Amino acid sequence: MTDKKIKRAIITAAGFGSRFLPITKTFPKEMLPIIDKPIIQYLVEECAEAGIEEVIIIASPGEVTKFEDYFYGSATNIRTLMIRQGKFDRWDKVEKVFKLPKITILPQDDSLPYGNGRPILTAKDLVEHEEAFVVMFGDDMVLSKVGAAKQMVDEYNADPCDGMLAVQEVPDSEVDRYGMVKLKEGSKDLLDSVIEKPKKEEAPSNLASYGRFILTPKVFEYLKSDAIGLDNELWLQDANHKVAHNGRVKVKVVDGEWMTTGDPIRYMQTHLKFMLSDEKYASDLREFMKTL
Repeated sequence: MTDKKIKRAIITAAGFGSRFLPITKTFPKEMLPIIDKPIIQYLVEECAEAGIEEVIIIASPGEVTKFEDYFYGSATNIRTLMIRQGKFDRWDKVEKVFKLPKITILPQDDSLPYGNGRPILTAKDLVEHEEAFVVMFGDDMVLSKVGAAKQMVDEYNADPCDGMLAVQEVPDSEVDRYGMVKLKEGSKDLLDSVIEKPKKEEAPSNLASYGRFILTPKVFEYLKSDAIGLDNELWLQDANHKVAHNGRVKVKVVDGEWMTTGDPIRYMQTHLKFMLSDEKYASDLREFMKTL
């Protein structure tokens, strides 16, 4: 076993983004900007901070080239103009894109059942022989000093397990929006089950699972094309539930704030919080917000 146990990550970016129509008709939701970078670049950078060597992006078949153009396109005309104008600081930000870890972009296998387990199963051939791998949902961001992925990878390296779910406390009013975690009796960090969108009185805790996971190949014993669950969909959490009942899956409260970009209001809230955390923009933005 090598010292570096987790080398690959999967980012799921194959959703329709229907809440953002019409822009997502021709533009992947994960390419929407947060300040001056697309959402997905923040996720790839989070992977890089965690020591990931290859990031596998699962995209809708018709959008693969759009991600390829962003991460691999040379942008020669822009480079020439920035150099001619002496705006090297602007071009330097583009150079950072080219220095990110290896990025493999795969079309989602649409022959598989619909659900958030489909992109993971699409990438099975690339990760099934790994000791463990990171999974990130493309519309979840975490604002933190140390990236969520690194926090989880560091904990896994210190205490290997059969899987790990990032969680964050949510108020009672929001438990029916997310998968809520039930811990094993007497444990503070071992998963018993995840209950999808329970009523407030049925929620086992206020810990919501979100789009940061460490999975092991054991998940593929249960994440299969015929493992259909609620609404005839293929659910990653169904497989995590089974892994937890036949192994050891940890729950990790990440030091930071999880935010979702899944709809326009929450996207804008995320955008504002990231800008307010950036000293370049925070002061001017606060002054502007006082005028509203």
